[in-house]
Amino acid sequence: MALTLDDKLVVAISSRALFNFEEENRVFEHGNDRAYVELQRQRLDAPAAPGVAFSLVRKLLAFNQADHQRVEVVLLSRNDPVSGMRVFRSCQAHGLPSVQRGVFTQGRDPFGYLRPLGAHLFLSANEEDVRAALHLGYPAARVVTESVQAGDAHPHEVRIAFDGDAVLFSDEAERIYQAEGLAAFQRHEIDKAAQPLPDGPFKPLLAALHRLQQAGSADMRIRTALVTARSAPAHERAIQTLMSWNIAVDEAMFLGGLEKGGFLREFEPDFFFDDQTGHVASAARHVPAGHVSSGIANTR
Repeated sequence: MALTLDDKLVVAISSRALFNFEEENRVFEHGNDRAYVELQRQRLDAPAAPGVAFSLVRKLLAFNQADHQRVEVVLLSRNDPVSGMRVFRSCQAHGLPSVQRGVFTQGRDPFGYLRPLGAHLFLSANEEDVRAALHLGYPAARVVTESVQAGDAHPHEVRIAFDGDAVLFSDEAERIYQAEGLAAFQRHEIDKAAQPLPDGPFKPLLAALHRLQQAGSADMRIRTALVTARSAPAHERAIQTLMSWNIAVDEAMFLGGLEKGGFLREFEPDFFFDDQTGHVASAARHVPAGHVSSGIANTR
């Protein structure tokens, strides 16, 4: 029987999202590909420091057991194969030996490989790759590499926070807000309170996390939070939507436009996903954050 990843939560991640390759990337961005490859070759035996998404990956992999691998993390990178060797060595050095698969495209678009992987999440520092992945229907976010890294206060919980509209849910209601203002948005959501919102790009990830949590682990659990600019009475439609999916979040924050960063600092997620750059910037000062380039807020 052919090996398959169908029964696993699959995370595809770029080198810069998993490890801190910012110094090397500056060499690459100066247009000197050869110097970049040579620098990576010189540093083959020097493990890269953990990057913004390292905590999320490490904790998700803790769901794996010797007799049952529930999570697969695959490196999906524009790096060259030599640099890829350093990434794999860095994984070994930092206690991630189960990261064994990778695709390195040497500058070419890597996102097409999400299809054969069946990825539930793609994390990259490359905005164009993220947009392309979202267009193909995969949950994807641009990792803000200058984000504060996750703390270690919750070693046995994978903590993930999501914005609602244009992330977990579609941007249907956000379009009303952008076009007609807050009062029209509130009326629209009151009128449709019992009607679930259409799925957003990150619904498949939330569902996969729910399945992983239901499978259970003695060493790790998942704690999720909905962190949204909605407030009462528009909160009801968001909750009704989650109920219609038969998926519960552990915490819900209806902030009515308050800055999200301080609330996320208290929740301490291993990662936060939002479609609006202002919210992402606020979050990144306190927690690992990623920008989801979807919805009306990202079409202007």
